[in-house]
Amino acid sequence: MRCVVALCTLLCAVALVVLAWEYRTPAFVALRPWLLPGLLVGSVVLVGLYSMQLRRTASDRRLLRGLGFLGLLAAVLALTVTLVGEGRFQWLRRQVLTAEPAALERLGRHVIVGFERLEDMQRLVRLRAVAGVFLAGRNVRGLDVARVRAMIDSLQQIRREQGLPLLWIAADQEGGVVSHLSPPLPRLPPLADLVARAPDATTLEAAVRDYAVSQAQGLVQVGVNLNFAPVVDLNHAIVNPADRYTKIYQRAIGRDPALVARVAGWYCQGLEQAGVRCTLKHFPGLGRVFEDTHRQAASLATPLDELAASDLLPFRSVLGETGAFTMLSHLRLAAVDAAQPVSTSGVVVQGLLRGAWGHDGVLITDNCTMAAIYHSEFGIEGAAVQALNAGVDLLLISWDSSQFYPVMHALLQAERAGTLDTEALRRSARRLQRAGMPLPDPGLKSAVP
Repeated sequence: MRCVVALCTLLCAVALVVLAWEYRTPAFVALRPWLLPGLLVGSVVLVGLYSMQLRRTASDRRLLRGLGFLGLLAAVLALTVTLVGEGRFQWLRRQVLTAEPAALERLGRHVIVGFERLEDMQRLVRLRAVAGVFLAGRNVRGLDVARVRAMIDSLQQIRREQGLPLLWIAADQEGGVVSHLSPPLPRLPPLADLVARAPDATTLEAAVRDYAVSQAQGLVQVGVNLNFAPVVDLNHAIVNPADRYTKIYQRAIGRDPALVARVAGWYCQGLEQAGVRCTLKHFPGLGRVFEDTHRQAASLATPLDELAASDLLPFRSVLGETGAFTMLSHLRLAAVDAAQPVSTSGVVVQGLLRGAWGHDGVLITDNCTMAAIYHSEFGIEGAAVQALNAGVDLLLISWDSSQFYPVMHALLQAERAGTLDTEALRRSARRLQRAGMPLPDPGLKSAVP
C-alpha cells in the first residue's frame, strides 16, 4: 500500500514538473493566476514530504526509497523550473518597461495587444509601447456600453495628452458565433444569413450595407475603430470535430468567390462610411484547411492558379476597392513558401502580395499566441522579427497579453543587433501613417517621421 501511495505522489510531482514547464504558455493564461502560487506551494510541500519520508524509510526498503528519491528530484525540479521561468519573465518585462523610450515607441507602433487588467494597458500606452488595443469579450463582460466606452476613452485620453494619433481599438465582431462584444452590443446574425434570405442582388446589397452601418455604429459607441471582419475564407464545408475555435464553415459568407467578394466589399464600405476600418481574413483562406492553427501547424497544398480563381479572389477584389486591412493566417501556403507560415513569409508578403498583386496596404498577423506560431521552430519571438522583416505592418497579440514582453524584448534586441530590416520598418511606418485613423482627432500630428 505504501508503494502505491508513493507512486501516486511521484506522479503528482511529475505533473508539477510538466505544469512548471508549460504554465507560461498561452494555453494556461486563464489559469495562470492560480497556477503560479499552486506550483510554488505544491513543490515546496512535496520537497518537505519527500525529505521526511526518506528520513523515516528504512534503508532496506529500496523500492520506497527509490520512489522517494525520484519524487524529491521531481519536486525540486518543479520548484526550480517555476522560479527560473517566472524570474526570466519578470526580467524580460522589466527590460521592456525600462527600455529606451524612442526605441519602444518606434517598435511599439507595430503591435496591437489585448489586456487582462486595464492598469497594465494604461501603462503600456503611457510608454507609447503599442499602436493599438484588442478589446476581447473578457474585457466587456458585465459592462454596459457607457462603461466600456469610458474604459477606452481612458486609453485614448493618454494619447491625446501625448499629442499622438489615437490608438487602434480592435475587436472580433463578425456577427454570428464570433461576436465578442455581444453583450453589451446587440448580437447580429452572420453575413451568410443575409445571403440566404435575400431574393436578389439589389436586396442583398442594401441589406449588407445597412447591416454594416448598424454594426459600425455600435462599435463606434464603445470606441472601436478597427473590426477584424469580414471573414472572406470560402466555405468548403470542411468540418473538423476537434476544431474548437476556427470553424470557418460557421463563419464564412459562402462558397462562391464572386459572391463573397461582393458582400465583403459592400460590408467594408458600410463600415468605412461609419468610421470603422474593416479587415479581410484569414489570407490566403482557411476554408480548405482541416487543421486548426490555434492548436497546430497547418499547410495549404492547393495549386496557386486554382487558388487565384477561388480562395484568393475575394481578397484581391476587395483590396482593390476599399481601405481594408488584411489579416495573415499562420498556415503555410505550399505553392509559394512551404517552409514559413504566411504571417512570417517574405516570399508570400513581398513576392505575392506586395509584388505580384502590387498591394501596399496594411497587413496584420493573426493572433501570434496561436500554437502554429508559439510552438513553431522560431517561437513567438523569432516569428515576430521575421514578420516585420517580411513586410508585415502589425503584430497581433490578442489572447495572452503577457507574451507582449518577450516579443517586444526580441524586437528591441533584434534592432540593437541590426537584424531588423530598418528599410522594411520605414516602409511599414509610411503605410501605417497613410492608413490614418478612422476616427481622427482634429489637430493631432502623426508620430511617424
